[in-house]
Amino acid sequence: MDPIAEFKKEREDAAASYQDNNALKGASHEWLIQAFRHKYMYNFAWMGRPIIQLPTDIVTFQEIVWEVKPDLIIETGIAHGGSIILSASLLALLDYCDAIEQGKTLDPQKPARRVLAVDIDIRKHNRDAIEAHPLSNRIDMIQGSSVADDVIEQVRNAAKGYKKVLVALDSMHTHDHVLKELQLYAPLVSKGSYCLAFDTIIEDLPNDMFPDRPWEHGDNAKTAVHAFLEGLKGNKDLQFEVDRTIENKMLVSAMPNGVLKRV
Repeated sequence: MDPIAEFKKEREDAAASYQDNNALKGASHEWLIQAFRHKYMYNFAWMGRPIIQLPTDIVTFQEIVWEVKPDLIIETGIAHGGSIILSASLLALLDYCDAIEQGKTLDPQKPARRVLAVDIDIRKHNRDAIEAHPLSNRIDMIQGSSVADDVIEQVRNAAKGYKKVLVALDSMHTHDHVLKELQLYAPLVSKGSYCLAFDTIIEDLPNDMFPDRPWEHGDNAKTAVHAFLEGLKGNKDLQFEVDRTIENKMLVSAMPNGVLKRV
């Protein structure tokens, strides 16, 4: 067997075995509980902007972007801007790789790939920092509710003409809001690409973890994902499935059952 393929199979087999390893899964879950209690994910930044994500999810996101090679990444939820800077940097690298492979000169002032980000409240200090970032010319921001009619109309218009679209949902994590986002944004995802629903982990954490937030057990992103997938049964034009190959290997993630691949 080719050594590269052999290593890939070895890695995939190991990841698949985790599902039967209760000790490893249990230890990972206990670690996640403590990490969330102590706001561990607040410790990290991407190219200078706080990202508020687990490192494993950051690496997984990079793998997905490299696999899909999207032309457009749509994100709901901006906060400090680290996640959209991550997306912009990965798209910049894709453009750079394309330029090398095609023997073309890359014009950084006219980026081919873009990020479109939506947030109900883009605070001035965060907007200023994002707009001052060297990658800001790849980013378009819309202020407003991600499920408002005027906002989704702007998003749909902006997405026209892009062949490969990836979506990341990380705004309000209540069941109704995420389900509405999935219904509105998932159809924009190109076949073979992904819709990522962050913070599905809420369903698996102690119910006292978020006392000041409107989400809880039975009312969160994971319950919304399950309802969304159930609602797609029989819909031949729009089909998603949880990507178990990614699900199996992450173990430590804020988005279990949230990595949805359009098939």
